[in-house]
Amino acid sequence: MEYLGYVFVGIVTLLLVCIPHWLRSWRKPQCNGKLPPGSMGWPIFGETLQFSTPYTNRDVSPFIRKRMDRYGPLFRTKLLGWPFVISADPDLSRFVLQQEGKLFHCWYMESFDNLFGPQNVLSSQGALHKCLRSLILNQFGSESLRTRFLSQVEDLVLKKLQLWSNHTSVDLKEGVTSMIFDFTAKMICNYDESKTPEKLRENYSAFLGGLISFPLNVPGTSYWKCLKGRERARKTLRNMLLERLASPEREDKDLMDFIIQEMKKDETILTEEIAVDLLFGLPFGANETTSSTLVLAVQYLGSHPSALAEITKEHESILRNRKQKDSGITWEEYKSMTFTMMVVNETVRMGSILPSIFRKVAKDIEIKGYTIPAGWMVLVAPPAAHFNPNVHKDPHVFNPWRWQGQEMNSGSNALMGFGGGIRLCAGVDFAKLQIAIFLHHLVTKYRWEVIKGGEVVWRQSTGPTFPNGFHVQISEKTK
Repeated sequence: MEYLGYVFVGIVTLLLVCIPHWLRSWRKPQCNGKLPPGSMGWPIFGETLQFSTPYTNRDVSPFIRKRMDRYGPLFRTKLLGWPFVISADPDLSRFVLQQEGKLFHCWYMESFDNLFGPQNVLSSQGALHKCLRSLILNQFGSESLRTRFLSQVEDLVLKKLQLWSNHTSVDLKEGVTSMIFDFTAKMICNYDESKTPEKLRENYSAFLGGLISFPLNVPGTSYWKCLKGRERARKTLRNMLLERLASPEREDKDLMDFIIQEMKKDETILTEEIAVDLLFGLPFGANETTSSTLVLAVQYLGSHPSALAEITKEHESILRNRKQKDSGITWEEYKSMTFTMMVVNETVRMGSILPSIFRKVAKDIEIKGYTIPAGWMVLVAPPAAHFNPNVHKDPHVFNPWRWQGQEMNSGSNALMGFGGGIRLCAGVDFAKLQIAIFLHHLVTKYRWEVIKGGEVVWRQSTGPTFPNGFHVQISEKTK
């Protein structure tokens, strides 16, 4: 018994010595230099709970705003079990994005890769990322937009607006999301829901519904439905890929055809699994950001009569100057929509479409007098630049005119809503084309009235959501 007493005393003494040392190491991790200021929060969980809290104010998230006020535009924290440095400094944030593949590497949470596939286009690195990006640009680059997609997008928009105008109310977020998904799926793999029993959109809806839920894989939970939706969608896409591989080449090629061409090359790095990851991830990336931007643009225009009048003037001028009055939008007309692009930029700026961009530090880096250790994560916060009064005057005011004569590049330090550097969204031109064409026909042929909904909730990890939809009544303008 005396021996056990000594053991007990020894253990207690060891704990009394080690725990304070461990807590000091937690609060201020080891670093070959000076760490940015900040707090690592609670052991294990860090500040994940505060970071993940939804918010409704159209601004930088309260989590980041509070710490910016306390520590400045560069601070440390711990999220999801990882040590982080958060950048709310526009110049530093752009530097981080420009150094992709050199000082920093793209990084996503393990749960993200588990859901989207370990070799998805967002997480891929090096030669694989270059290959996947090239495939996407081959299908959705400016040449394809000009020669193939412009008229197809216009036909779809005309049909949808005409259909919605016959209803007393339409959830614009749901309607636009469905419209963009159907078109994107057709361009990716010639998918037509009316011609197949596989309901790809339903599976994606289940997947998205549980994407940000608690990861409890129990039948009936949102996360379980998310995994089931993912499983069914990937199975559908894999079967389509294998069927196409065994079939003769098609003349009217979609993205799947270009993927198959790449898979058949000698020494290709593109495997069946990588191809399925790419096919599965693209509708999500192309759909959610574009539909949210478009609905927010309609919201902002409806609340700002001067901007609505200006964009209407631009598009009515296009109609007046058209030689053939019944012809569709030409590429030249699309490229002349200057104010429309200002509206898109301003919507992306204020809408916090991409609230967080994650990077992993490749080696110790000296920045702004601080050291960020290798293996740490950097979170670039685009809204911190978008709502910075030193970058944008009156940043909380919707003002498309602020972009007049300004850089319209989506990868500048004034606009990071589509990423930056070599990770600048490959589908940004495709997204802008869809938004511009939709707004052209909406403002020239229709008017709308908000019926209900429209409240926007942001999460630091996912961007804007519309929990109650955005219900509007669309009616044709009388001549």
